Amino acid sequence: MSKARDDGFETLKLEVADGIALLTLNRPEKLNAFNTVMLKELIAAFDATDADDEVRVVVITGAGRGFCAGADLSGGPSTFDYASQATAGLARKDEGGVYRDGGGLVSLRIFESLKPVIAAVNGAAVGVGVTMQLPMDIRLASTEARFGFVFARRGMNPEAASSWFLPRLVGLQTALEWCYTGRVFGAQEALDRGLVRSVHAPDELLPAAMTLAREIADNAAPVSLALTRQLLWRMAGADHPMAAHRADSRAIQSRGASDDAKEGVGSFLEKRPPVFTDKVSAGLPDIWPGWSPPAFS
Repeated sequence: MSKARDDGFETLKLEVADGIALLTLNRPEKLNAFNTVMLKELIAAFDATDADDEVRVVVITGAGRGFCAGADLSGGPSTFDYASQATAGLARKDEGGVYRDGGGLVSLRIFESLKPVIAAVNGAAVGVGVTMQLPMDIRLASTEARFGFVFARRGMNPEAASSWFLPRLVGLQTALEWCYTGRVFGAQEALDRGLVRSVHAPDELLPAAMTLAREIADNAAPVSLALTRQLLWRMAGADHPMAAHRADSRAIQSRGASDDAKEGVGSFLEKRPPVFTDKVSAGLPDIWPGWSPPAFS
């Protein structure tokens, strides 16, 4: 049974049921356009799902006809002028005197998620509406979905760390074409170029995403999922496979002695579903000694 959480969100809805958190962008009258409140609430939502051991997988979608129509432009020409926004407390200056990109704060938080993240893209997803999806693990799209890296058409540049994520997902040539032209394209092109995993009829999209989430939640150990997610994402930028070998070895040393590993082998031999008991909230093994995110400057 789905349990709606009261986290005091204005722009999101968070429901948890049987190990799956369904996070819905919830400004349907604005096609779920991204604003400062949504920025803060998305970070808080991923803090909440990471801290909740009941949550094994996060599925994110949009309310109504859109996934996220990009930045809310109702502020007019000053929408992207962070210095002018700062006077109203809407932008934050960090080290080096640079205002932090709001979409980037969200992307970096999703990148650090301890739970797998699946996007069910139900409609328009342009600007930050598509770049926020890039650090999510698997993207499914409705036939009604539309995507667009429209920044150059607005006199802007790609944001939300998409210059790191996008070429890794679709290749440099496709990333450059999409960003140079700024054109909006459909779900089939997104599938053909590798941005999404599959395309579904509108009423089949969320069930397909939940079925995939269910397969993960029912069969995989939560701590193993957290380690796997970070291993694959962080190693995407490694300069030699030795970095992966070192991290793999440390993780295997820790996981191999865990109750989960014993349960995983035992349940396989006994031909029964596993019951994993290790909790993400208890902490993960340090498989990158001395590692910390690069400082912002």
